[in-house]
Amino acid sequence: MPSQLIKIESAPDLVERVYASLLDAISDGSMAPGVRVMQEDIAEQLAVSRQPVLQALRLLKKDGFVLDAPGRGVLVAPLDVNWLVHIYQVRSTLDGLAARLAARTRCQIDAQLISRGRTAARGTNIKTMMAADAAFHAAIYAASGNPLIAQSAQLHWQHIRRAMGAVLQVSTMRESVWDEHAAIAQAIGEGNENLAETLIREHGEDAGHNIAKQLTNALSILNQKI
Repeated sequence: MPSQLIKIESAPDLVERVYASLLDAISDGSMAPGVRVMQEDIAEQLAVSRQPVLQALRLLKKDGFVLDAPGRGVLVAPLDVNWLVHIYQVRSTLDGLAARLAARTRCQIDAQLISRGRTAARGTNIKTMMAADAAFHAAIYAASGNPLIAQSAQLHWQHIRRAMGAVLQVSTMRESVWDEHAAIAQAIGEGNENLAETLIREHGEDAGHNIAKQLTNALSILNQKI
């Protein structure tokens, strides 16, 4: 079990906090695909009772992050490349709508988001890279004026985050992604709805294909070692 899990205090939202702690560990790879997760072990590491852990694991199972294991406990779900491609197809469509609506009002995306993203891309902290990417897209969702876009995109973000965490460590395209982000932000600020939508949809589709390709290669290497 990962040593990165941090003990948390009891609180009314304890189930949500246990869920978030486990999801972070799954998303950043600390709890790798196929690892058996035991309720008792998690409760001990987080210094909580078994009940909130059980409820959190049920939520994770419902959301597709863990599966029933033979015997007792659950397993961290494997990364499904085809599922990720489908998720990116949906996300690209949502992003396209968000960018078009944001461009309609010539919204200016904060340049600091681009700057922080470029800085993160040159570093080694994968969590920081993912957070910068999420912040950029969240700014466009907010600028769209349609709250349903962000809500819909959030349903898939954690699955995308898992894949990003697996491939960013070896990716050679970190900084070029932020060139694309800058072009998208510029098109939105200039009010070019068609260009903004096209750029962000292509950006999402390319990201999905690249992540699927790199993830397939990474899983192939892993399977050869087993």
